Amino acid sequence: MIVTFDAELWVWDARRSETWTFVSVPIELSEDIRELTEGVRGGFGSVRVQATIGGSTWRTSVFPDSKSGCYALPIKRAVRNAEGLEPGAVTSVTIELIDV
Repeated sequence: MIVTFDAELWVWDARRSETWTFVSVPIELSEDIRELTEGVRGGFGSVRVQATIGGSTWRTSVFPDSKSGCYALPIKRAVRNAEGLEPGAVTSVTIELIDV
């Protein structure tokens, strides 16, 4: 499964000294991912993906967000820097499920 969507970068303050930046996978796509990955999810319900934003491609996992019902995709600092992205920016994201 390969999907492309537009999403806004948001910050989750995990610890005082660190911030984590994510985009939310739209709810409809999150439901499709949940359905397709039944029985193959990793720890915390994570799903391995290959993600692309602009010219940057990397492997990571999406994680379920119990508040929104969506999966959250972490956006590495190196990707944000390479693509000139800050929290609040909207960008096009492509994810491909791995191991499905």
